[in-house]
Amino acid sequence: MTTLADVPEDEKAFRDEFRSWNLADLSFVDIRNYLDRKDVILVPMASTEQHGPHLPLYCDTITAVEISRRVSELIGVLHTPPVWMGYSPQHMHRPGEGRGTITVRSTTLLAVIEDIGRSLIHHGFNRIIFINGHGSNVKVIDPVLRKLRYETGALISFVKPYMERYVGVVEGVFENPPEETPGWHSSEWETSQCMAWDENLVRMERAEHTPTHIPDFLPDSFRKFDGAPDVEFEGFSYFTFPMDHHEFTETGVIGNPMRATKEKGEESFRRYSEHVARGVNELMDVPVEVHTREFIDRVL
Repeated sequence: MTTLADVPEDEKAFRDEFRSWNLADLSFVDIRNYLDRKDVILVPMASTEQHGPHLPLYCDTITAVEISRRVSELIGVLHTPPVWMGYSPQHMHRPGEGRGTITVRSTTLLAVIEDIGRSLIHHGFNRIIFINGHGSNVKVIDPVLRKLRYETGALISFVKPYMERYVGVVEGVFENPPEETPGWHSSEWETSQCMAWDENLVRMERAEHTPTHIPDFLPDSFRKFDGAPDVEFEGFSYFTFPMDHHEFTETGVIGNPMRATKEKGEESFRRYSEHVARGVNELMDVPVEVHTREFIDRVL
């Protein structure tokens, strides 16, 4: 396993040159100096969408931003400002309900991601690591990741720092049993991470434990327990339906947020960021040959 503890003296001196790892905080002089030594950059991306009555709409973007910030500080790499809008049509609710979600069409999101990637490659970045904080972005992102790779030769990666059905590196951190979906929407995991980010943004007096149910348009034989679009029929999960969030949870919460703590959020941030940092470190040694760098088609 790659370690993060030992930093060579020349690398320490390099890191000391930078007052921020956020690309937007720097001038082009800083960017040139960075590219003389490294060619990797992180792009945090997520969404702005309802997260129940107790969490901020920025919740998913908080995950992407915080993981990117921590990885940057651990291994001395740049990150961009966040892409704060995502593919969230299922969170819009009925017109006039005031849920606040800002969704973009899949074509819009893919175009934004492509243009960000092509801009960064144009300037000299060869390794683009998208740090995603929103599950539904996964449904639509593959075509643009492939397009960037095929058309430029750059190393393109997409990191999914969320739990949902896969506990992964946060095994043992949370108390909710699987049926209470600790990693699903606004439950123990997301609530804990928002607490670790800014406790003042979390309104636990409004939090509700909300078990999900099948949408009204499905027969009782199709069971549903979490936020995935697929359901269970005759003990198997082969069927999937394009359903909206409010059709299976009244509050927007999936599961039980009541066991959330700031300490759990901090520990999950730590584990995720160290894991991702080790992976990015490994990728910095992979041979990359960019064959098309100029972003020619940048005006239409």
